[in-house]
Amino acid sequence: MNKKKLIALLGGLLFVLLLGGCSKGDAANGKVTIYTNADEEPVEVIKNVLDKNGYKGKYTLQSFGTSELGGKLLAEGKDIEADLVTMSTFYLNSAQKKEDMFKKLELPVDSLTKIPDYIAPFTVQEGTIFYNTDVMKEMKLPVPASLKDLADPKYKDALSISDIKQSSTAWLLFQALVDNYGQAEAKTILQGIYKNAGDHLESSGSGPLKKVRLGEVAIGFGLRHQAVKDKQDGLPIDFVEPTEGTYTLTESLAVIDKGKNTNPEAEKMLNLILEKGRKDLLEIYPSALYKGETVDPEQEAKDQKVFPNELTAELLEKHQKLVD
Repeated sequence: MNKKKLIALLGGLLFVLLLGGCSKGDAANGKVTIYTNADEEPVEVIKNVLDKNGYKGKYTLQSFGTSELGGKLLAEGKDIEADLVTMSTFYLNSAQKKEDMFKKLELPVDSLTKIPDYIAPFTVQEGTIFYNTDVMKEMKLPVPASLKDLADPKYKDALSISDIKQSSTAWLLFQALVDNYGQAEAKTILQGIYKNAGDHLESSGSGPLKKVRLGEVAIGFGLRHQAVKDKQDGLPIDFVEPTEGTYTLTESLAVIDKGKNTNPEAEKMLNLILEKGRKDLLEIYPSALYKGETVDPEQEAKDQKVFPNELTAELLEKHQKLVD
């Protein structure tokens, strides 16, 4: 091997080693690595709480789509780089059953409901119908009263929803239809909804509302709290709670159990987020999770529901097939 080739080879090896060192750098210097599927608002709450309480510069936070992070949890188990995760609770439950990968927690607050000892409920996600009041008037469209109404041909090309294969928000729509109409009829209704959405099928749960805000479509299905905020901020956005009910998903915090390599600061951060962050989170997601929390009744969904079957990654995969 001549000198130039040897130098090039050594340079390439050094580059690979540097990359490897970068990926493990946070673990080596004691920083807590946080993986999250949360929306922008709760991510900001996490950052503010940690930064104001002595953890600024002591963590790295990386955001993922729900399906992407769920896939990493199920595939990598305890080998995942993260020390602390915020994630849809059903994915955490499935990952724990498969990999037994989360640390038992001693929470500083008392949950309102019985929960597994490895999760700390973080937020409650609600799905609802929202619409642009100006565009509805321009298109002379009636406000839909139900999710089933969204399959009506009158809403063709006027509707946006998120893709269930990329966003857990879409699953709230599926759950409501399956629970109220049964799987067979739900599949028929979904065919109509997907036909009406056409090219307005979004990869993120917040995607439909962005299109409705811009007036690209008149109606969307997505996260209730975002539509409530837009209305409060004076945007031409309103929402309607579907006759099928307002279905919910929780997202939770969990610490990766890496045995003697478990970062002790991860659980401290988790507890801090619960103690200092829940007040701000309640202003975004108005659903009480812990004893002592209060919510303005005007902000709460009137007919909040939970799917009767246990929510798991496997059930999600089954429901995804309704639109294959």
